[in-house]
Amino acid sequence: MQLRHEVKYFISYGEYLVLRDKLMAAMPMDEHSLKQSRGYHIRSLYFDDINNSAMWEKMDGVQDRQKYRIRIYNLKDSPIHLENKMKFSQMTAKASCALSRDLTDDILSGDWTRIPLGESPVLDGFYAQMRAKVLRPVVIVDYFREAYVYPVGNVRITFDKDLHTGLFSHDLFSGRSAPVPVLEPGQMILEVKYDNILPPHIQGILNTVNGQRSAISKYSLCRRFH
Repeated sequence: MQLRHEVKYFISYGEYLVLRDKLMAAMPMDEHSLKQSRGYHIRSLYFDDINNSAMWEKMDGVQDRQKYRIRIYNLKDSPIHLENKMKFSQMTAKASCALSRDLTDDILSGDWTRIPLGESPVLDGFYAQMRAKVLRPVVIVDYFREAYVYPVGNVRITFDKDLHTGLFSHDLFSGRSAPVPVLEPGQMILEVKYDNILPPHIQGILNTVNGQRSAISKYSLCRRFH
């Protein structure tokens, strides 16, 4: 499991335009972002237990925590990923596995007995949490992502735009966008992830960011509407 640094900012549309031009000159765009002018669409369905532990641990600033989500791209049912997003103090990690549409439908219907055990540590952990803590889907998180990558340090810088939530809907495969905007008009989220090294020329660009650095959680932002 690779631990990664993760830094996040709220930025304005104007600052996005300036940073985008600088990043385009310094590092290539992710291949998925190249295919669509707005970036690619991400929809995640997050799970929490009956005590809303994932939400309250975030609100209380618990250093070591985790949460599960099912993620799809561009509103398609392939690929589908089950992900365990983990936080260890100031570092993050993510473990994932692929899901079939049939298994995803079983999970969303509440039938966790169909989860095959022994095939994936992520599925095994999810199954254990479903049994012990009664995990259930709680919120849809929708946005468009424009990503830039750099091999040294495994750097990934993303602009996450048009953050919306489903507001009581857990329909992961609905062809419609989630209806409720979460951020102020023109506001977006800048995320910077890297392993051990952030190359100096990229650090120099990020030093010009005037946006508000914050421990942003799109999950928590969307859950406040619920």
